[in-house]
Amino acid sequence: MTKTQPSELLDHTEVPDKATLEGLEERWGSRWEADQTYAFDRTADRESVYSIDTPPPTVSGSLHIGHVFSYTHTDTVARFQRMQGKSVFYPMGWDDNGLPTERRVQNYYGVRCDPSLPYEPDFVPPHDGGDGKSIKFADQKPISRRNFIELCWKLTAEDEGQFEALWRYLGLSVDWKQHYQTIGAKAQKVAQAGFLKNLERNEAYQAQAPGLWDVTFQTAVAQAELEAREYPGAYHALAFHGTDEDVVIETTRPELLPACVALIAHPDDERYQHLFGTTVTSPIFDVELPVVAHTAAEMDKGAGIAMCCTFGDLTDVQWWRELDLPMRSVLGKDGRMIRETPEWITSERGREMYAEMAGKTTFSARKALVEALQASSEMIGEAKPTNRMTNFFEKGDKPLEIVTSRQWYIRNGGREYAESNGKQLRENLIEAGNTLEFHPDFMHVRYDNWVNGLNTDWLVSRQRFFGVPIPVWYRIAESGEVLYEHVITPDFDQLPVDPSSDVPAGFTADQRGVPGGFAGEVDIMDTWATSSLSAQIASGWLTDDDLFQRVYPMDVRPQGQDIIRTWLFSSMVRAHLEFAEKPWKHAAISGWILDPDHKKMSKSKGNVVTPMGLLEKHGSDAVRYWAASARLGVDATFDEQQMKIGRRLAMKVLNASKFALSMAGEGVAVDLDPQAVTEPVDRAVLAGLADVVDQATESFTAYDHTRALEVAETYFWAFCDDYLELVKDRAYSEDPTAKSAQVALNIAIDTFLRLLAPFIPFATEEVWHWYRTGSVHHASWPTSEPLRAAAQGGDAEILRVAGEALTVLRKVKSENKVSQRTTYASLTVCVAKSDRERLEAVLTDLVRAAHVRGELTVEDSAEGAVAVAAYELDPPEPKNK
Repeated sequence: MTKTQPSELLDHTEVPDKATLEGLEERWGSRWEADQTYAFDRTADRESVYSIDTPPPTVSGSLHIGHVFSYTHTDTVARFQRMQGKSVFYPMGWDDNGLPTERRVQNYYGVRCDPSLPYEPDFVPPHDGGDGKSIKFADQKPISRRNFIELCWKLTAEDEGQFEALWRYLGLSVDWKQHYQTIGAKAQKVAQAGFLKNLERNEAYQAQAPGLWDVTFQTAVAQAELEAREYPGAYHALAFHGTDEDVVIETTRPELLPACVALIAHPDDERYQHLFGTTVTSPIFDVELPVVAHTAAEMDKGAGIAMCCTFGDLTDVQWWRELDLPMRSVLGKDGRMIRETPEWITSERGREMYAEMAGKTTFSARKALVEALQASSEMIGEAKPTNRMTNFFEKGDKPLEIVTSRQWYIRNGGREYAESNGKQLRENLIEAGNTLEFHPDFMHVRYDNWVNGLNTDWLVSRQRFFGVPIPVWYRIAESGEVLYEHVITPDFDQLPVDPSSDVPAGFTADQRGVPGGFAGEVDIMDTWATSSLSAQIASGWLTDDDLFQRVYPMDVRPQGQDIIRTWLFSSMVRAHLEFAEKPWKHAAISGWILDPDHKKMSKSKGNVVTPMGLLEKHGSDAVRYWAASARLGVDATFDEQQMKIGRRLAMKVLNASKFALSMAGEGVAVDLDPQAVTEPVDRAVLAGLADVVDQATESFTAYDHTRALEVAETYFWAFCDDYLELVKDRAYSEDPTAKSAQVALNIAIDTFLRLLAPFIPFATEEVWHWYRTGSVHHASWPTSEPLRAAAQGGDAEILRVAGEALTVLRKVKSENKVSQRTTYASLTVCVAKSDRERLEAVLTDLVRAAHVRGELTVEDSAEGAVAVAAYELDPPEPKNK
């Protein structure tokens, strides 16, 4: 079945006295909602469906112009597919769990979560963020986890309402009955079920391991969330004491000296060959350490030999694992040195030094230790300032530390894992990416580079509060020790569950936290662990099997280029692990919006533009035009001038349509009978339009919406500037050929409205209702065959020649500074011999359009383009005094 609906011609036209763009968003937005214009047809089979895995925007404040940019791209494709006869499944989700929401709630209400506090039923937050001021961390009131989560729910509901209002105003053809929240019950059930299925198949596991940790947000951070930034530091030259000589290393992290487990140099470095297999003692702390070789040591960096500490960076983790070195952690989750002196520090001066560092921040501990090293002469010279690239959490403000903790992981090919087909998971994910159609194709390499560069599995647990709980409990031994290896899972029909408040089967609530009882997992899932299942959540996996069978796997995933490594890849992982297939056939990747200085717009940089003011100022069609003018994968500069061009186009659609549809007389029904088109230039305009339809269709099918807009818009302006001007006098006249021009104009307008409907939906819908029933957005996409039949072999080049002639004749009058209505007393036009017949075919219309009173002579020219060889203008009519 198809979703296009027959649209009947009215028995009259209802062209307004004055066409205007004002108010179209409210009028047609309300009408579309009342008529359920974009509702998904639940009876459509999979062959007739086009389904979209719509990005759920992060609900943490306000949308910005970048959202309008990328979501417009998707909407143009949705509208095209709907007009192609597809039942379009176009849902909307809200990504409302996780850190962005928590930060917004903290700043908005002036609170922060303290899980140790009791719930206050009638709690009123101390602040209302309506004034736009953020509350500093120190001034935020601690509240219970339940109170905090209630505020998260409250604020996200308000934000989501504002987001939906803006999307409706923009004209997104979303089916608003198909929506979800990543913190909602449906999403929680799918995310928890997906995790439990991963756990059953050994694709999810927990491990006590070193991992990246944000000391500000007190949470683990996954590899995909890293952002390398330049950070100021200093190199410190420290002397380690060997049997016969000191070994000097350079480090930017001297405070980690008590965590040092080895000195490491490259096996080919001749400077240290004699030291491999020996030991040295660390300065100040006097701990005996081996000197070992590893190929990851950089011979040309610093002294060429480095201390390995547990842990200063990811290279330390690599060395620790591959060289089987001891674990000597001195840094806590709070970013401070642990308070107890480590047992491996045994010398008196070492223990005194550590006692002075204990409990301090890394900055203060470093300062104290450097002073002691200088006093003992074990630091050589002064510190040398440098800037180094350091890992940050993409939403954080301080460098990440590496802390050992118990975390949950999902396998993603970052570590060796053979699947049932005998191939490594990484290899299977690369092959899956090779079958996914990327638009543009060059984005594919970013996927491959990310997969091949992974060095760890996907860390999915987060030490936060507002998110999907990890659905497990643990047994507690009679000794009171939590037995993390004894995992208790819920039945699938119990989902969703919250282990912090729900009780596992076989236990009672009073057994929580007691010996012989159980403990609930307190961590939540990484937001990507839910968003990676957006296709499954939206399509009804585990919640609506009938819908799931009709829309999954989905047709397209539209998204930004910056989250290929996170959202696109994690979605591929989950679909591969669960279904052994891709979640969609196509990936449409948008570029970035650049500010006037050609810098990427982002909230963190403070250079974003909020869109509602632009939509109200220029109109939604105008802003959509600016967005649609940018190709997928290509960065675009924020440009209000382009929006003005878009508004001009939308206004021209109204005025040109009003003009064309009124040619036969006020209120006369529109005639689309192709048999009435008899004149060469009338057939020519339809022949050219047939070519445009083919090009636009081919472009849209190839996910090149910009090319589809470009060819349609270009020909529309030629139609208005050349053809309409050329035939308007004939179309208004009593000439027997007037009917030919009127019908050609009607057919052209009827076609242009459908070609432009995906881009400027409000203006095109407005005109459609002047002479037709139904909605242009349910009309069939135009095809070239009827146009070619109406053209009856017409020569599209006739319109080109006529346009050239009109242009040069107008130019003569402009150069003479007379009105275009000034008549020619005589005129000689030169034209290429190959175009002479084409020009002669339009001479009658040209004489009328150019106001030629006297004789018009046509001569052959070797130049090619149409030119004026000689002319005489009549005196201009006197201006009214």
